[in-house]
Amino acid sequence: VFHVSQLRKYVADPSHVLELEDVQLRPDRTLEMQSVCIEDSRTRLYKGKDVRLVKVVWDAKTGDSTWEVAEAMKELYPQLFPGKS
Repeated sequence: VFHVSQLRKYVADPSHVLELEDVQLRPDRTLEMQSVCIEDSRTRLYKGKDVRLVKVVWDAKTGDSTWEVAEAMKELYPQLFPGKS
């Protein structure tokens, strides 16, 4: 909560403007990100089975990354797994 006395007028500054990249949205308004690289991998026990996970970097600038199931990523992005079958 802010009191009105704490507010001040915004002074426009060109450095505050971000350059937007050409973003392609799907018809359902979701965004498909292209993976950059695999950063790490680990195996976790899930419902009594060992599941291999990989840490996928989606945006090198921001460092945005998520843990994904390796087999699913291998089907979608085989270029991330060179020489592995």
